[in-house]
Amino acid sequence: MELLLFLIVFPLVAAAVLLAVRDDRARDAIVWATAAIVAVASIVLAVRFFGQGWTGFAFSSAIVDTIAIAVGALIAIVVMVYGVKYRNVAAIVLAAVQLVSDLIFEFAFAHQMEVPVGLYVDQLSVIMALIIGIIGSGICVYAMGYMKDYQAHRPEGEKDRRPAFFALMVLFLSAMFVIVFSNNLVWMFTGWEVTTLCSFLLIGFTRTDEAIRNAFRQIIMNMIGGLGFLAAMYFSVIWLNTMSLSEFILFGLRHPELIALPLCALSLAGITKAAQMPFHTWLLGAMVAPTPTSALLHSSTMVKAGVFLLIKLAPLYTICFAASQMVILVGGITFMLCSFMAISQTNAKRVLAYSTIANLGLIVACAGVGTPEAIWAAVLLMVFHAAAKSLLFLCVGTAEHHIGSRDIESMDLLFERMPRLARLMMVGIMGMFIAPFGMLIAKWATLVSFVENGQLVLVMLLAFGSAATFMFWAKWLGKLAGIAGQQEDVELSVHRSEWASMGLMAFVAVAACVLLPLLSNALIEPYIVSVYGQLGRDIPLDDLWLSAVLALFTAAVFIGGLRPSKQKQGPVYLSGVTVDSGERVYRNSLSNDEKATARNLYLAAYFSEGRFKPVGEVLCAAVIVFAFVASGIVPPVL
Repeated sequence: MELLLFLIVFPLVAAAVLLAVRDDRARDAIVWATAAIVAVASIVLAVRFFGQGWTGFAFSSAIVDTIAIAVGALIAIVVMVYGVKYRNVAAIVLAAVQLVSDLIFEFAFAHQMEVPVGLYVDQLSVIMALIIGIIGSGICVYAMGYMKDYQAHRPEGEKDRRPAFFALMVLFLSAMFVIVFSNNLVWMFTGWEVTTLCSFLLIGFTRTDEAIRNAFRQIIMNMIGGLGFLAAMYFSVIWLNTMSLSEFILFGLRHPELIALPLCALSLAGITKAAQMPFHTWLLGAMVAPTPTSALLHSSTMVKAGVFLLIKLAPLYTICFAASQMVILVGGITFMLCSFMAISQTNAKRVLAYSTIANLGLIVACAGVGTPEAIWAAVLLMVFHAAAKSLLFLCVGTAEHHIGSRDIESMDLLFERMPRLARLMMVGIMGMFIAPFGMLIAKWATLVSFVENGQLVLVMLLAFGSAATFMFWAKWLGKLAGIAGQQEDVELSVHRSEWASMGLMAFVAVAACVLLPLLSNALIEPYIVSVYGQLGRDIPLDDLWLSAVLALFTAAVFIGGLRPSKQKQGPVYLSGVTVDSGERVYRNSLSNDEKATARNLYLAAYFSEGRFKPVGEVLCAAVIVFAFVASGIVPPVL
């Protein structure tokens, strides 16, 4: 239990220190130390609970309960203050409703109720702790160099607000550990809302009109999900007489008719946090934030909290039809339509955002199916998405600072200008959609689970969405690899902290693929057995080892080329009379000078946001409303 408390409290203390530190060197030292300590502690946790099932800890404290309520009230007040400042009525109303509901819940219903087993560890929380501790900490390290460049481009005389930025980043980690280790629903809800507030402040960090508008979109949508979480706690206390997550799940397995409505409410919270349609636009709006924020929100925290909750609730979806269909259809529709919309995007961060929403939709759909096979696939998708997507976000952020654009069409000759970065970016892209990397294996397992459970609609959504996925990733990969020539290296100004973080992400992405058989046997399968009592039908171990060896070989070919080449570079041959090799100008068959270019097809007329966004939002909103209506309010008969 001490290790769990350390992972929760230590980042909290570090965040408080970072808020007060103004010196760059001192800040860098604190961030390096915090990241290293949190990463090591998360690994120690994984070793300590290796192969074990659900382990609860008798920890209940009235002081912690009071702090949780106070934090929830403070969050609502902060949102109301910002709402008044920027005249956002919706934020003010939602914050006021949450504040009143939170206080009524505590003092009218739950004040004397205790959860003796307040903290717990299982293999799913261990996996999440590794994602948070290693990937999340690595992103904080990356932010050191990135934010120095960011500050250098700010108007002279503008106040340096980096202390608040780093404090929020590290506080994020603490809140995520609260979510994954809390069996007490009140504590979990507190961590849930802290991540919402931190995201709001980080998205609006630049204080531009666009940033403020998108920050409020995020807080409004996530507070809707937060109210769903709070409503589920009301039902749990009044009907089930418990605030324990584990007891809620066990009770639901015995009396599914009594948890239909609170399960839908909790599912709504998870769907909102995971940025599924119709709530997906908050994640797209988060792109205006500095790149470390985008990486932290999209890979290791925030959105992973949503899918984590849904995976925890997965056994209940096998016996609660309305909630199951809500989660399945919302996830499946989101996966296909967001994959379609990614095709038409030229902005690299926007492609990553749509890809993130789509992959989260696939995880959500797997959770909704709820079978052992589907959960095996869901956890794998979560791991590989976190590793590969964090690498891609960091690579795009560094590229943007050095080539002056995040547009994919501006990444011509990136192999010349930033050869090492281009290779790392290609490893991240391949990890998302190419065999033998783990993401494709996880999608295959997803397809198998859908087929075996007769989910024909999901099979169709997965097939069309995966085809779109192949198209937009292949276009980007081709853009990076399509043109090569004489190198003009501009990587010398990339900060060491950025290289260290991107190297870590590349290592984690490859290691997750290479260690896939061990990951499955030591973490995922024990979790499935502890929840379902048996293993489902998954991919044979021999096939996993084969894919691991092939992934290692493929990664070695790309990453092995990161060392500087001593080979002399020759002029580019353009299959004609070269006029200007550096500018790629040649004389064509008509004796005219022409510039060689390579441009992708984006098919905006067919895959535009305007075409698919309204359809997805209406369909998913209708599914959610129908699920709540179908669940109804069933009087408790205990």
